Amino acid sequence: MIDLGLLREHPEVTAALLKKKDPSFDVDKLTELDNLVRSLRLEVENLRREKNELAQKGKSGVTDQLREQSKKIGGLLKEKEKQLQESTQIFKELYLRCPNIPYDDVPAGDKQDNVVVKQVGKKPVFSFSPKNHVELGAQNNWLDFERAAIMTGNNFALYKGDAVRLMYALTMFMLKHNIDAGFEPILPPYLVNERSLEVASNFPKFKDQVYEIQEDSLYLTPTSEVNLSNFYRDSILSKDQLPVRMTSWTSCFRREAGGYGATERGLIRIHQFEKVELYTVCSPEKSNEELERMLSCAETILQKLGLHYRVSLLAAQDCSFPSAKTYDIEVWMPGQDAYFEVSSCSNCTDFQARRGSIRYRPRPEGKTEFVNTLNGSSLALPRLMVAIMETYQQEDGSIAIPAILKKEALFC
Repeated sequence: MIDLGLLREHPEVTAALLKKKDPSFDVDKLTELDNLVRSLRLEVENLRREKNELAQKGKSGVTDQLREQSKKIGGLLKEKEKQLQESTQIFKELYLRCPNIPYDDVPAGDKQDNVVVKQVGKKPVFSFSPKNHVELGAQNNWLDFERAAIMTGNNFALYKGDAVRLMYALTMFMLKHNIDAGFEPILPPYLVNERSLEVASNFPKFKDQVYEIQEDSLYLTPTSEVNLSNFYRDSILSKDQLPVRMTSWTSCFRREAGGYGATERGLIRIHQFEKVELYTVCSPEKSNEELERMLSCAETILQKLGLHYRVSLLAAQDCSFPSAKTYDIEVWMPGQDAYFEVSSCSNCTDFQARRGSIRYRPRPEGKTEFVNTLNGSSLALPRLMVAIMETYQQEDGSIAIPAILKKEALFC
């Protein structure tokens, strides 16, 4: 959630930034409802005080005038309390759908306005026509989408043989790398409750994209960002505890409402995928520094794997809902002849912290303040596998496993 103080004290500036992030969001309605709720709350408090004062007067004798006054105030109080309850609920629903305020240096516009800030490495050159990962997966007996569809349904993957070895080798390689970079490993439950999804900013806006276990009122996690966002929910940290850096590997489950295009076949976009996540909790003045640190950590993995990629600063409307600033890392996939995102590193400022009441004390005896939270993929495994398969394919269709991954136990 955004800081309402900014909207109240600097309405024009805050409204302009919110429109930059989401032109369709009704910020004027949010301001109107905020003013209405505050006005109704004041009226209710005044009426309750009047009612209490009349009750005190009644202790020395109830007159007809006093009885009539009390009845009138009681009826009005009941009416105003109902209005306050209804207005508060409407306000809360709109407030939870309000996006985070983007930083000033985030470009305006949508996806087409993203700015490429760097490119690393070179696109591989082949002496033959490169195949895509679907063809390579079938030829090497690595992938079987038909059996996955029989077991479960469309847009699920089944990995076999060396594909499984590669998946787990990559996972261990990335976890070791992240641990060496100072991120503590966390293995959370794969099921989360509704409150956790609200804190992470997935609910209510993206409720249609999550798989629900109705009988238990639980949901399959769409990303371990959700789990890690709730690690310190309703907690007060000391300044000495910050920054907290965590890394987590889980399967992720997404309905991905809207369908799949021809350019997103195979492993490009699936309902269940594995991902290693980075998550940081820090003081506000350190969050920009932590964003660059997180980005570098994710980039280094691609550099070690010898993959060509580029980094883009996302335009405001392409940033995720809770993000104030996001860098996307897009890896080159020769068989697709295109770049695809394998990581988004986002500074969510105090947006998730406000939802989850995650605070810290800058000074031992001082007031608490909200922390800042950041998250980043490190990395999305299926797309990373696509990049490796297509980059390291040989003329005969075989795939050369990068030497750095052969050190992992499954390839020894």
